[in-house]
Amino acid sequence: MPTVLIHIANEDPVVGEIETLPGPTDMLITVKHPRRKDGKDIHYLDANVNTVIWPLSRITFIEVMPGVEEEEIISFVRE
Repeated sequence: MPTVLIHIANEDPVVGEIETLPGPTDMLITVKHPRRKDGKDIHYLDANVNTVIWPLSRITFIEVMPGVEEEEIISFVRE
């Protein structure tokens, strides 16, 4: 399940996990375990909420965070 950083219009970014990345025809995004970047609760959600569905029209962009598999990849970089 990829971890993403979602930038919502006129709100602070939200971190959460999603099943799959939204496609070009999707209108909604379902986010599990939504939280702020610092790990704190989101002030406009109840404390016991663990899944949120947002319309993609409110999302400005989504950053996909590297997973454990991607962090373990060793690559060589020429300087």
